[in-house]
Amino acid sequence: MDVRRLRLLLELSRLGSMHEVAAELGTTTSSVSQGIAALARDVGTDLVERDGRRVRLTPAGRRLADHAVTILADVEAARRDLDPTAEPVGVLRVAGFATAIRRSLLPAIDQLARTHPGIEVRVHEHEPLEILDLLARDDVDLALTYDYDLAPAAWPGDLDVTLLWEAEWGLGVPAGVPGTSIGDFADRDWIVNSRHTADEEVLRTLASMAGFTPRVVHHIDSLELVDDLVTAGQGVALLPRARIPTDGVEVRPLADPRVHLRAYAATRRGRDRWPPLRATLERLTR
Repeated sequence: MDVRRLRLLLELSRLGSMHEVAAELGTTTSSVSQGIAALARDVGTDLVERDGRRVRLTPAGRRLADHAVTILADVEAARRDLDPTAEPVGVLRVAGFATAIRRSLLPAIDQLARTHPGIEVRVHEHEPLEILDLLARDDVDLALTYDYDLAPAAWPGDLDVTLLWEAEWGLGVPAGVPGTSIGDFADRDWIVNSRHTADEEVLRTLASMAGFTPRVVHHIDSLELVDDLVTAGQGVALLPRARIPTDGVEVRPLADPRVHLRAYAATRRGRDRWPPLRATLERLTR
């Protein structure tokens, strides 16, 4: 059903005269009559009947007019929701990795609560492969994901991807243990991420450049648990340098090459015109 014809019917139920509907909507009586007739053909039943020199709605017409109130209100709400100039209002679903949620998203949510209180942000914590799958299925609106300069991601062609920040990573080893390069720990067990392969790819690239193959023994997601394993002498790992590790762990700088994690905001192409998403991206990229 054409919503413009529904509006004609709703106005007719309110005003009771096609002439008055035409005057109200700035059209002709003939256009109103033709629109109501076309709507009747759409639904397969008479919607109006003669009442002297005027017309009145049939029982079916009154029922459809009642539906039109809700339908037209929903259409108007959808227009306001999607209007790029409108005040951002709506539920924004974000999937991201823990560091980006803490470092970027939580401050943005705090600012949005003051400037755009109509935005409700719902947060889902995942690793990059899970995050991009959720975005591809339209289960989330915004992805906060990452790669490494030594293991760059191959982004799908239908995404808009914006770099948010970079963080240097180093070599996490037991405090006091001698060694300044990755080659000094060639005979050690290694710890890698259990939910993403990128840091293992970086490790194997660095090890290859240093002339050895790392013995990967542990697959761990929690950085705190990685710290515990390093402290216990169960292995060494790549860890972020800016993060304060557990006592007993030192994160030493890498050189030739250095390693940087790169954090990104990713959206489906063209979706950033939706006001809540656009406002959130503006906060994140500041």
